[in-house]
Amino acid sequence: MSRVGKMPITLPGKVEVSVNKSNLVTIKGPKGQLAEQVHPDITVEIDNGILTVNRPTEQKRHKAMHGLYRALINNMVNGVSNGYTKDLELVGVGYRCTNTGQLLELTLGYSHPILFLLPDEVKLTTITEKGKNPTIRLESVDLQLIGQVAAKIKSFRKPEPYKGKGVRFSNEIIRRKAGKTAGK
Repeated sequence: MSRVGKMPITLPGKVEVSVNKSNLVTIKGPKGQLAEQVHPDITVEIDNGILTVNRPTEQKRHKAMHGLYRALINNMVNGVSNGYTKDLELVGVGYRCTNTGQLLELTLGYSHPILFLLPDEVKLTTITEKGKNPTIRLESVDLQLIGQVAAKIKSFRKPEPYKGKGVRFSNEIIRRKAGKTAGK
């Protein structure tokens, strides 16, 4: 049996879960509301604040969907109760970031500034302190969406291995390479 799929999900006190006939799982919590369409073969049951995900057979595709939907529902429960944050750091001389509402303006060493409009579900803050790298903080209840937005921002200037310049996650470790002079 799937190790991930068979683990029950304990629902926090303020989280409400509803499953309709078309297998649409809706989760409401103090931070927001999320919904996920679950495959018709997979069943979702709620009993005394414990949510379980079940599969009909031992087929390989059912095993895969079992673990997938359990993980997606668990991420939604954590999102509406606690929320998710991702911090991105801009490392490089002259790299700057500012925001006006949901519009992020990045100066990353190109001949033009990059303007990026974020979805309304993601809350954006930019932090610029003297002596530290500029930081972009993203907050959301949807883990998939915040990861996708963070990856898109990072793709504007990926960290390079020689000097470590670029946009990176605050806890990311960049493997550095020696330059040409190291071989002499």
